[in-house]
Amino acid sequence: MSEELREPEGVEPQGDDVEPPQAGAEKTGGVAEEPAPEAAGAVRPEEVAALREELERYRQEAERNWQQFLHAAADLENYKKAAARMQRDAVERTRRQMLLVVLSAVDDLERAIGYAERGADHELVAGILEGLRMTHRSLLEHLRSLGVERMEAVGEPFDPGRHEAVEVASAEEAGVEPGTVLGVIQPGYVLDGRVLRPARVRVAQ
Repeated sequence: MSEELREPEGVEPQGDDVEPPQAGAEKTGGVAEEPAPEAAGAVRPEEVAALREELERYRQEAERNWQQFLHAAADLENYKKAAARMQRDAVERTRRQMLLVVLSAVDDLERAIGYAERGADHELVAGILEGLRMTHRSLLEHLRSLGVERMEAVGEPFDPGRHEAVEVASAEEAGVEPGTVLGVIQPGYVLDGRVLRPARVRVAQ
């Protein structure tokens, strides 16, 4: 009688589809667990804080630069305005000085006319007088074209801003109120409505 081959006791049969256990596998699950790697590109909190501080520093610096720019722009604008005002003032002063020189010539011409009128009956003097009058009219027309006008003073109340008192007279004898301008010794002129030269006048007291 032939003996049957038997598998040894305690040994399980192994088939072709059974895989051997992996090395290092845990007893509970049978599969080894590996530690999870850190997320790619992750930034640490201290790096974020440093970036925020740097950003705030740049923001403050940009704000300071902007304020400095605004102050510089305002200073430049003020300088331009001041320079333009100084230029206008210089031109106005030069203009007034030149006109005062012309007015002195007008005064001399008027005095010459006054002297010539005393002997106007003479033919030669009459011709000179006419020439003086024409020159006088021409000068006044040119002055008017430049904004210069002769101010009226006789009969007006004395105004220190427009008149310069050089003589006084009795208001009672003149029959006027005290402080009234009685006569003009030297005419005054205004330039564009502003006093160019005050009138020298005789005032009632």
